[in-house]
Amino acid sequence: MMYKISHPTKILKGSITLSSSKSESNRALIIQALCKDSFEIKNISTAEDTVIMQKILNAKHFGTIDETIYDVGSAGTTMRFLTAFFATKPGTYILTGTDRMKKRPIGVLVKALREMGADIEYLEKEGYPPLKIKGKKLTGGEVEMDGNVSSQFISALLLIAPELQNGLVIKFKGEVTSRPYIDMTLKMMQEFRVYGMWQDGIISVSPQNYYKKGEEGYEYKVEADWSSASYWYAIAALSKESDLVINNLKRPSLQGDGMVADIFTMLGIKSEYMEDGIRLTKNNLKEEHFGFDFSDCPDLVQTIAVVISALNISGFFNGLHTLKIKETDRISALKNELTRLGVKVEVENDNTMKLTPPDTLNQPKLIYTYDDHRMAMAFAPLAMVLDSITIEQPDTVKKSYRNFWNDLKSLGFVIEEMKE
Repeated sequence: MMYKISHPTKILKGSITLSSSKSESNRALIIQALCKDSFEIKNISTAEDTVIMQKILNAKHFGTIDETIYDVGSAGTTMRFLTAFFATKPGTYILTGTDRMKKRPIGVLVKALREMGADIEYLEKEGYPPLKIKGKKLTGGEVEMDGNVSSQFISALLLIAPELQNGLVIKFKGEVTSRPYIDMTLKMMQEFRVYGMWQDGIISVSPQNYYKKGEEGYEYKVEADWSSASYWYAIAALSKESDLVINNLKRPSLQGDGMVADIFTMLGIKSEYMEDGIRLTKNNLKEEHFGFDFSDCPDLVQTIAVVISALNISGFFNGLHTLKIKETDRISALKNELTRLGVKVEVENDNTMKLTPPDTLNQPKLIYTYDDHRMAMAFAPLAMVLDSITIEQPDTVKKSYRNFWNDLKSLGFVIEEMKE
């Protein structure tokens, strides 16, 4: 299936309510499963990754002595968080996923868990899922990790840290990347009375227990998703005019992708903060050249690359080293599809990328998504500068932003379903 997307007026006006943060929801579910008190998670994400994790954690056979197989599909965060979680829970668990998931490395996390006493076996290729996990009480202690590994590995360890017999000390070698996601984890742990310390390249968490706050009827409310907001910033930047209100966003935010508001000030978009949301308008004050280090917000790379190409702004991107092990090799996928548009893309060491756009973008016959939700949503805003844009595998958006296409329709986009 393919979607042909267009917008008759190229004017963005109205309001939307975004889906909730997938990153925050997934962390909240692990904390909920470990917490000594029961509590409700309000406004939980409907993203496929979160739905899968919630289903597994709620499974009736979870924690039984029987060997149980859990298929996480393409949900990378779910695979990593549950690997650490199951390692601490009595029982035998097999974690598997899609063919792509079986090509996404998990050796760094498994090595750290084994050093703490975990019993984890690779069932196929060494260093990759599927995994066989025999859960038990872990000793914990000290582990050493490269600072540039995926923040999901680090967060997976931190979330189980208070359950470990000797707590957890993580010593980082080199500069830590994707730091905002680790900060999010620590702040959410603190919300449930578990405290960690991060100083001089070392994070330490002593043995503790998760408890909810004492007030009656306490609920944990998940924020709206700033990653999803990034696509609306892109649409606003490429529109002729913009006056869009996005509900339920807040600043300051737990989410590192909240920096998208600051990035788009360089691309002609003004963010006006309101009581329960944000208003996007155009001021057209664009940079002539764009440069940014995306180490702390790699999920924004595809969106920003498409926008600056459409605005005819040359760019230099740094901090891309984690993109090769995402849902697809995002550097390769992005280069392929931008090249279709006529953009010159130069990649060096899989960590930097230089973009030189043409005076006028080509009209591609089709944008390929490579089974990656962010490819679909990053290229859809081109409907604001091209007659139309056709995207294959539009259903991939359900991984993080299930209502994306309906939200586009509500604000004037025309979406036609096309046959292969």
